[in-house]
Amino acid sequence: MPDDPRLQHALERLAFTPTLLVCMDFDGTLAPLTDRAGDARALPAAGEALTGLSRLAQTRTALVSGRALASLREVARPDEHTLLVASHGAETWLGPDAAPLELDDEQRRLLREVTDAVTRVVDAHPGTELERKPAGVVLHTRRADPAVGDAATAQALRALETIAGVHVMRGKMVVEASVVSASKGDGLAVLRELTGATGILFAGDDVTDETAFAALAPGDVGVKVGDGQTAAAYRVAGPEQVAALLAQMLRLRREALETPPLDREGVGPSMDE
Repeated sequence: MPDDPRLQHALERLAFTPTLLVCMDFDGTLAPLTDRAGDARALPAAGEALTGLSRLAQTRTALVSGRALASLREVARPDEHTLLVASHGAETWLGPDAAPLELDDEQRRLLREVTDAVTRVVDAHPGTELERKPAGVVLHTRRADPAVGDAATAQALRALETIAGVHVMRGKMVVEASVVSASKGDGLAVLRELTGATGILFAGDDVTDETAFAALAPGDVGVKVGDGQTAAAYRVAGPEQVAALLAQMLRLRREALETPPLDREGVGPSMDE
């Protein structure tokens, strides 16, 4: 049970929404942060609860991540029912017929320019790393000396500011440059429309998750993981608490789906709405 009674009450009400969508960020939310991106794995309890939710009636699940789609699949190992929003919304997997991301000629040219700029930063700052994505590149500074990481971040931001048409996002020890304008908030809106969700639970830990929190509607539940300013109404300490939250949501949703319609009045919105 969440430590915050307000969050517990919000989950109890959300459990009765007619169509529930449970969206989770991955790194720092389902999975503890790691120095090497490929080493990240969801906590078993979190993965099991999310899979359980995906198998319930009138309930959908999704991962909304800054990772490239291929990387997200590799580390998260989602079940076949979980929808995927990757690269901060630039890449999606919304079902078997989903089309892959395709860049136009100008976007491909811009991507080469951005890659060259960030590569020069990485070459000049030991311990930093370059990650390539289908629509952008990421400067990682987590493994660098803090002073080196700060210098690399500053140089990258200066270089990227001079390139017209590039979209720059800062996260925890990362700078990402994308040639596609997208955000997690955009991804959440797509998921809401696709699933017909009447209520959403979203949890995330990074500043890039704030666009998703801002996209939530009244009755949705946004949970910030860890420290930092946020638009989310609720907060938990870390991935272990996220796992407990998902297990609680699974239990509450099962109970709500098993509750006879005449007994739902006053508990939450009608499941038949």
